[in-house]
Amino acid sequence: MGLKNLVQQWQQNAAEKRTPYEYGVRLPLHDAAKIKALAEMYPGRTEEELITDILSAALDDIEASFPYVQGKQVIAEDDQGDPIYEDAGLTPEFKERTRRHLKQLREQLEAAP
Repeated sequence: MGLKNLVQQWQQNAAEKRTPYEYGVRLPLHDAAKIKALAEMYPGRTEEELITDILSAALDDIEASFPYVQGKQVIAEDDQGDPIYEDAGLTPEFKERTRRHLKQLREQLEAAP
């Protein structure tokens, strides 16, 4: 989900599993004021939920911004029969590292009392 869809999501209720630990951040004053303003506008969301949602959307946008780098291996063909090459850019590495960490986090969550 991108940042553009965030307001739509806030108007609905979505719950996702959370890590068993917290990340602490200190926001610049202007950003903290924006979070407080959003919390007033969406009273059903806590400041922590808003920060979590914004961070999640920003991470999705960062992943989408990684440039495609054409690799050497053909992985498919398009509708016209033209080759589609593997992505040799940052996206595959990011996805693999994300999968590895997600597996570890799920295992930690299952092991938590």
